[in-house]
Amino acid sequence: MKYVSTRGSAPVLSFDDVLLAGLARDGGLYVPQSWPHFSAAEIRAMRGLSYAEIAVTVMAPFVEGCLTRDELTALVNDTYAGFTHPAVAPLRQVGANQWVLELFHGPTIAFKDYALQLVGRLFDHVLKKRGQRVTIVGATSGDTGSAAIEACRDRAAIDIVILHPQGRTSEVQRKQMTTVLASNVRNLAVEGTFDDCQDMVKALFNDHAFRDTYNLSAVNSINWARVMAQIVYYFASAVAVGAPDVPMTFSVPTGNFGNVFAGFCAKQMGLPVEKFIVGSNSNDILTRFFETGVMSADGVVPTLSPSMDIQVSSNFERLVFHYLGNDGAAVATLMDEFRTTGRMDMPQGAYGAMRTLFEGHRYNDQETLAVMKTMRQTAGEMLDPHSAIGVAAGIKGHDHKASPLVALATAHPAKFPDAVEKATGIRPPLPDHMADLFDRPERFDVIANDLAAVRDYVVTFAGRARA
Repeated sequence: MKYVSTRGSAPVLSFDDVLLAGLARDGGLYVPQSWPHFSAAEIRAMRGLSYAEIAVTVMAPFVEGCLTRDELTALVNDTYAGFTHPAVAPLRQVGANQWVLELFHGPTIAFKDYALQLVGRLFDHVLKKRGQRVTIVGATSGDTGSAAIEACRDRAAIDIVILHPQGRTSEVQRKQMTTVLASNVRNLAVEGTFDDCQDMVKALFNDHAFRDTYNLSAVNSINWARVMAQIVYYFASAVAVGAPDVPMTFSVPTGNFGNVFAGFCAKQMGLPVEKFIVGSNSNDILTRFFETGVMSADGVVPTLSPSMDIQVSSNFERLVFHYLGNDGAAVATLMDEFRTTGRMDMPQGAYGAMRTLFEGHRYNDQETLAVMKTMRQTAGEMLDPHSAIGVAAGIKGHDHKASPLVALATAHPAKFPDAVEKATGIRPPLPDHMADLFDRPERFDVIANDLAAVRDYVVTFAGRARA
């Protein structure tokens, strides 16, 4: 399997090189050169398999030539053995042919664990083979950071620096990151938004001399390996409720577009999907796009669902690449236009094709709280604010009741206890393995929203590690 950049002018790479590269050298994102495909019979054969067995089946084509099936199986089994639910990603029914997929049974109780716990092991495996060391630099709106840190802590060949927007994560999200005191981990609280953090990370990667000197790598969803591992739970949930013999509807609370794009990948691989429903909060750039065909950035408004407080959805570029016929030059032109003007007009043919598969719905904080209260009362389901938006958007858009709806619950309610308590009157407790979180000492550095300051910090930290 080979991988190409969405902007068309970076080298074609193998899986292990894509894993370590993260962002392509032309500023684009890597995608498979061609999609592996599963027949209806092959998808049907996944019924009854464990989550780990489905994961190996789905991901094996993407790592072909870099990992043997036995190597992949060992890494996958080790990854999911530590999850707290025997099904790994269980489904709960909340209505007539409507299901919630619980993606919060990993160590940091958010969906990012399902990919990053594997990605950390993949890094270790590849770096050990190569005798190399990397510096991971990542930006987080809340959940990626803690999952990445948990996956990379104490690993001998990895140093990791995570940027988060100061004061714009929940207290649980922050403490999950800042209470990890491993010597190879650093946290930066940036005086800005998530988009500011993400822009600075991209700028560091686009400085090729700096990138090469410190062997930078990425764990954000710009890294293809993240998306690859997330494809698995689309197949696993779909076969559990009747695929491939019925078409699926998936609803996803969406910020950076990586999670829903993984579902789109599953469709390219043969999973029958009728519709993807994108749930947005008040930062509704994606919903506005699917309504109008115009992507227009606006200021970020803090909400009860901070992981979705985003105006620049990095993974959307991968979708644009597909609908522009894999024309890297056309993608580069559109992305430059968006970066320069804050506006991107999708060609009508491409937009029309997108609209046949995607739709978006938005919910403000008061609407989100109302959904959380209603779901608790009517379905007995305790939802965090992000998951509530996904469920509400899914139910609103589920107009073919004969086909199953699976709405992704992306975080445990205890990650956002204030919002859950406000909505339901119940303060959800942390799982046992995190019960002492608020008693753990923190370590993080506040830093200005300034690229030079972040660069100097990475130089000092990475230089120490290499001294």
